[in-house]
Amino acid sequence: MSDPFETVDYSRLIDWTARLAREWPFLARVLSSAPTPRVLDLGCGTGEHGRLLASRGFEVVGIDQSEAMLARARERTSGDNPRYLAGDIVAVDTLAPGEFGAAFCLGNTLPHVTTRADLEHLIRGLRARLLPGAPVLFQLLNYDRIFATRQRTLPTNVRPDAEGELVLMRLMDLRPDGHVIFTPATLRYRPEGDPPLEILSARSVWLRGWRRAELEALARAGGFDRLDVYGTMEGGPFDSQESADLILVAR
Repeated sequence: MSDPFETVDYSRLIDWTARLAREWPFLARVLSSAPTPRVLDLGCGTGEHGRLLASRGFEVVGIDQSEAMLARARERTSGDNPRYLAGDIVAVDTLAPGEFGAAFCLGNTLPHVTTRADLEHLIRGLRARLLPGAPVLFQLLNYDRIFATRQRTLPTNVRPDAEGELVLMRLMDLRPDGHVIFTPATLRYRPEGDPPLEILSARSVWLRGWRRAELEALARAGGFDRLDVYGTMEGGPFDSQESADLILVAR
């Protein structure tokens, strides 16, 4: 199976109503400086963030390499905003021609870019597509903390399902070179069933655990002069030893 997300439907495994309500004030604050309402959604997945921004008056172009994710995004989108493009976000400079007023890369998408050369290419491509002063927002896990503490799992998500409950488990195998074997698994939980747990999907993906210093250095080298770092999608401060996430806003 070439598409690791073919059997994982994150739209069913995340409380998107609560998440978007929590994240929107910070997104709105970042996007308030966008010189134009044309926005890039890198690694758009099933399109929840893009549809939110479209409903707020932005023109959104979403890019994702997973055909399965894009199919679900198109099913749930009425009209042509967001517009979805299939491809590797590393090639953003050729995939999405024209100028944009902002870009965002959310939900730990960036670690799917696993080499320094590819991340350099992505950042240069963004600089070429973004207007002067346009913000780009990267959200990823805080790998400084993950590697320091040797963290092996992420919090388990449990969501209601017609046949019981869906459980999302995420395991991490940390490698000395900074790579991570990330294994999301979806299970169905029926406490009175036999067996009570059924594995619906499990797939390992190679990621790169980019750390703050690496990402900041590459952003500056790629032409972004102003960097603001946060620890939450509510705009909270970043603590390398405590924060679950690393949020970098570059302009």
